[in-house]
Amino acid sequence: MADEDGRHGAAAAREAEAGGDPSEPDLDLDIDAADDSSAVVAAVGRQIKLWREAAGMRAVELGRAIGYSEDLVYKVEGGRRIPKPEFLDATDAAVGAGGRISAMKQDVAEARYPKKVQDLAKLERAAVEFGAYDNHNVNGLLQTAEYARALYEMRRPAFGPDEVERYVAARMARQEIFRRKPLTMLTFVQEEVTIRRPLGGRPVLRRQLEHLLEIGQLRNVEIQVMPTDREDHAGMGGQLQLLKFRDGSAVGHWEGQLFNRLTFDPKEIRVLEQRLGLVRAQGLTPRESLAFVEKVLGET
Repeated sequence: MADEDGRHGAAAAREAEAGGDPSEPDLDLDIDAADDSSAVVAAVGRQIKLWREAAGMRAVELGRAIGYSEDLVYKVEGGRRIPKPEFLDATDAAVGAGGRISAMKQDVAEARYPKKVQDLAKLERAAVEFGAYDNHNVNGLLQTAEYARALYEMRRPAFGPDEVERYVAARMARQEIFRRKPLTMLTFVQEEVTIRRPLGGRPVLRRQLEHLLEIGQLRNVEIQVMPTDREDHAGMGGQLQLLKFRDGSAVGHWEGQLFNRLTFDPKEIRVLEQRLGLVRAQGLTPRESLAFVEKVLGET
């Protein structure tokens, strides 16, 4: 990825010294003009250009100073590329902006993710309880970057490489919910097939199963498995998610082949709550489930 963006070796070395997670996508992302965030990215780009010109620097000089290509600098300034935090910090120092460019990092961080993911992430951040049942793949909040990337790469119509990385980055960012304070109570029910199907290959599945065992040890997380041999199953209507908030309100979320829907309707919420409760009661207990995942890992 670094070569693709014309990044110099020195910049890559700085990033490695900073302790960056190699599993995280390392890409400055193209902006979709149809996204609401395009105005934010365009405004940031204009500010960077103004500061660069005020400092008497050409784009190629700024690029050389911060370890990026001239082409990438032009794309960021033109609002066609979403800059990473490192780009903003390095630019701030190079043009002498006194922290004014670095201060835009939060706005740019939100702009990095597709709008529908932003909306869901905001709801997850506000939730005090989160429950989910998944029947095709491991829930997004539980996925490793490699597993998520494999899922996006198999989508049809196909996503481009930048698009895949954008969605993977968004999915990884949502996992902040495990670390936020106060702790959110998270419960997951995974259909047995989701922990057996080797999406992305067996090494990817092995790492994913190891990750489930790690996450399952957290005090605020319960992971359950719904065995395939169950004769009674309340989740036959498909996957679902239910989020509850401090004021007692709730929202339901589910996805289909061609839609992604949120509902605040109390009647629909009650139906989803009943189904999720029954699915949890019909599945293996959390302790049995982790033992089951460990068994599948040993067989993989």
